[in-house]
Amino acid sequence: MSTLGVDRLGFAAGQVVQEFGYDADVVDEFRFAIEDLAGGDLEDEDYTGTTDAVILWWRAGDGDLSEVLMDLGTIVEDGGFVVLLVPKQGAAGAVEASEVDEAASTAGLHASESAPVGDTWRATRLVAPRSRSRR
Repeated sequence: MSTLGVDRLGFAAGQVVQEFGYDADVVDEFRFAIEDLAGGDLEDEDYTGTTDAVILWWRAGDGDLSEVLMDLGTIVEDGGFVVLLVPKQGAAGAVEASEVDEAASTAGLHASESAPVGDTWRATRLVAPRSRSRR
């Protein structure tokens, strides 16, 4: 994944980025590109400080996506964003696009950008409507 692709999803220098759902199947090149651009390591799920963005690796069977996105709502409401990564259709753990759309809508978010990540993942940038965010 090139740094340009990470740029397109909204990552920038100096951001604090927290990661959820890390497992052996993630695309390390994508993670490293974010770290290189942001200028620091990704924070793990236990991080309690302020974050600018979240990457969420999500697979079928991981639970209720709507609930997780609602839990991340404070980050988005403060002008941040969530990059949701799901396996592409046909890959193990694939998530239906309709499930992503419904969960985002339930959480009050909408997709603003999308990009392939590696051979098996798809990234979607989720943001709050402009009336809710301070952008």
